[in-house]
Amino acid sequence: MKLKLPLLLLLFISTFANAQETMSIKGSQPFPATQHYTFICEKYAFTGEADIQIAKTDKGGILKITIATSNDKARIAGGLYVDLANADVIACVDKNVKESAEGKTTAYYYFTPAEFAKLKKNDIYAVRFIINGGSNTFGNETGYFTAHNKKNYFSTAYDKSKKSYDTAKEISVL
Repeated sequence: MKLKLPLLLLLFISTFANAQETMSIKGSQPFPATQHYTFICEKYAFTGEADIQIAKTDKGGILKITIATSNDKARIAGGLYVDLANADVIACVDKNVKESAEGKTTAYYYFTPAEFAKLKKNDIYAVRFIINGGSNTFGNETGYFTAHNKKNYFSTAYDKSKKSYDTAKEISVL
């Protein structure tokens, strides 16, 4: 009985340690990743949200951005800017790695090891991106958008809880 309890406790702890999120791109090996962050995108009238996830690779890192769209023609395109809390900006070049499924479009952007080191030290303040697509009546909104690192649209002055995600802390654990 004395041996069973420590073994059970060890098994329980190892299960939580291995419960980390992963990200894979079009059939590649899975990379360790952060949780999915829902950033608030106030100007994007269709949903008002962008899903952001960061993964660590051998050559730096990957940013995955996913948004819901009203039609299949809309895509996240062009460069993307990651604004950090210390007012530093990381510019990501579009390498045309994209996916679309179930009314959502996803784009992947790559970080160099130096850029990934910046993400470990500073929280992400915002992500700026472009949506391109065919314009038609009742079509998807296109243009330039900014997704801010906020958990909720609204809060009160009396709410003392943290209103943004601790991205630097989670990225440094990867």
